[in-house]
Amino acid sequence: MTQAASEFKLRNAGFKDTLVLVPGWAADHRVFSALRPGYNLILPERLCFLSFHDALLGFLKANSIKKVSLFGWSLGGFLATEFALKFPEKTGQLILISIRKKYPDAELQEIRKKILKNRTAFLYKFYLSCFSEKDKDGLAWFKKNLLKPYLREMGTDYLLKGLDYLSRVSIDKKLGNLPGVQIFHGIRDRIAPIKEIEELMPQLKNAEFTLIESGHLPFLSRDFPDISCDG
Repeated sequence: MTQAASEFKLRNAGFKDTLVLVPGWAADHRVFSALRPGYNLILPERLCFLSFHDALLGFLKANSIKKVSLFGWSLGGFLATEFALKFPEKTGQLILISIRKKYPDAELQEIRKKILKNRTAFLYKFYLSCFSEKDKDGLAWFKKNLLKPYLREMGTDYLLKGLDYLSRVSIDKKLGNLPGVQIFHGIRDRIAPIKEIEELMPQLKNAEFTLIESGHLPFLSRDFPDISCDG
């Protein structure tokens, strides 16, 4: 995968509202394939971290979409939050999954070293670490549908650009001023420790927090609630 201008596709299922699905690091929109939300969907076919917000805005204008909700997982949570803060008039519901306040530089540098040393070996361990012992069904689905393609297709340059983006971003306290923010987090998340969400809760008093017995991919868990424009 190469880093170029962000590109999107629209899946119009006849719903009233539209939801943008924003994937995390080392993933793409296919990670959301098992979701059946009650929305029309906008999927990033190509994701450029620097152009995401303006490219999405241009896509909305081109398709005469006045407002969208956003579903951002992990790194995608930062992108979704930035869009919501930059264009609040274009944003409905903001759904954030498995976010962190900030990824420490030392942690990102260590990941960078391991990718450069053996990309496939690191990614294999990383993907497995996204699941807890409670996530057997989600892990089985991921192995069947995405593990091999992701190991083959997630290129080094794309992964490093994702780390560069993560090194520059953090959850802005202004997020607490936005209406309609829902945050879902796995209690057993090893990528984004639960303690960081607990620290964010007092700062984001207007947000609704839901904890799920899962790892870093709670939306693959049976316990993840249905997401629809009706709430």
